[in-house]
Amino acid sequence: MSTTKWIIDPTHSEVSFKVKHLVISTVTGYFREFEGAAESSSDDFEGASVSFSSAISSIDTNQKDRDNHLKSADFFDAENHPKLTFSGKITKDGSDYKLVGDLTLRETTKNVEFNVDFGGVAGDPYGQTKAGFEIEGKINRKDFGLSWSAVTEAGSIVVSDQVRLILNIQLVKQA
Repeated sequence: MSTTKWIIDPTHSEVSFKVKHLVISTVTGYFREFEGAAESSSDDFEGASVSFSSAISSIDTNQKDRDNHLKSADFFDAENHPKLTFSGKITKDGSDYKLVGDLTLRETTKNVEFNVDFGGVAGDPYGQTKAGFEIEGKINRKDFGLSWSAVTEAGSIVVSDQVRLILNIQLVKQA
């Protein structure tokens, strides 16, 4: 069975995360540098192998001091652990898709599962074939060694343990 290789189109993709701050609001951040690929033997991507990585140094929450704190040893420790990586497969159950595989942060690997909304395949004006996906799931940051924690005087947690990952990915079919 032949497979088709697809790579992420970074100009039409984004990788974000959301985490509760003080339990009352949500902070959104992005990984600005990332790459990935999929290999599929079918147009519906069932069983496709997926690989992904992101540069921790590219974290952007629109607030430089917070970004530097996230890159520090308190959180991601970008100097010693420069990449977030994922390797897994897309599974399909009826019309529902899942992305299941191994996520590695700070040299800790955990099996995770994300919901996938497959947008379909379309041609662009330049003759390229593209596929679109919205991928979302939750992880516990402490499972990956991101254990910095603080509590306010009133007893509120500063940063939630639960982190939502949201990826809007457009893939480009390779010749």
